[in-house]
Amino acid sequence: MKYLSFIIPCYNSSEYMKKCINSILPLGDDIEILIVDDGSNKDNTLEIAKNFESKYPNICKAIHKPNGGHGDALNIGIKYATGLFTKVVDSDDWIDTKAGQKLLEVIKYQESKKSNVDLFITNFIYDKVGAKHKKTMDYVFSIPKNKAIVWDKIRFFAPGTYMLMHSLCYRTEVLKKSELNLPKKTFYVDNIYAYKPLLYVKKIYYLNVDLYHYFIGRNDQSVNETVMISRLEQQYKVTRIMLYDVDLNKIYNNKKLYNYMVNYMSIIMTVTSVFSILSNDEKWLEEKDKLWGELKRKNKKLYNELMYCFLGLAVNLPGNIGKKLTIGGYKISQLLYGFN
Repeated sequence: MKYLSFIIPCYNSSEYMKKCINSILPLGDDIEILIVDDGSNKDNTLEIAKNFESKYPNICKAIHKPNGGHGDALNIGIKYATGLFTKVVDSDDWIDTKAGQKLLEVIKYQESKKSNVDLFITNFIYDKVGAKHKKTMDYVFSIPKNKAIVWDKIRFFAPGTYMLMHSLCYRTEVLKKSELNLPKKTFYVDNIYAYKPLLYVKKIYYLNVDLYHYFIGRNDQSVNETVMISRLEQQYKVTRIMLYDVDLNKIYNNKKLYNYMVNYMSIIMTVTSVFSILSNDEKWLEEKDKLWGELKRKNKKLYNELMYCFLGLAVNLPGNIGKKLTIGGYKISQLLYGFN
């Protein structure tokens, strides 16, 4: 039996994918590594994946598919996953092997106790090129550690402290039950991955280890500021999926989960709005206003919760002075929280 499936989406990743895979391999036969080649066409990504499969047939599986983007590669990975739990690691990132071994030990122990944990949460590090201080995203003030808990036991998530794909290790059954179907050829779908399945998560376990190294710094990276502005159309697509394809009314009585998801949505709306302002393009400024107006018509309750909070008000300040204040706040947040 495989306790943990690692999905590694790869697209022209030959330069860095070996480091990623080699950081996971020492976890041994209790895991599987699904190396999903998303139609690479500029290097030998598929050949590298097949070499790992040939050398470690009981651990590694090479999966080749036509190019469909990061989300489509995740869809395929989830389809093939046989482990009790699933962890996504992007091919330019890597894990701390010792922390991975600890996570695997805890998963096995909790399964032996029949704790029915749906989601294991671990820390991640913003491994930013050139940064002297590597920001760690942990949850020590938000989630009781080293115990299986329900949402009611969650504490308060401070601004800038939220669970990204890098933090999450879902029970594979939860991912499949959520009918997660990420859009093709669309960036930023990791936000959908970190959002939609939460509706099906009942028990959580926080392990306070720095497992995931989130590499930031390549010029072509999707979280590069200039790149994000050039891909605003895809950011809006993801934002609308999160707004309209996830029915928060289903969890309204689960207050801690409901509040978390509203707060996460507030961050996504803020990011979408801020980059529209940073673009200084009338097209995206109009799209920002259109999105907020659209939400007001479709879901007045959610609109009020997102608009009349600090972040919602901050990204909707009127006039040029309002834009400058918004951008200034964004720059300060960069310094405080270490994101790109």
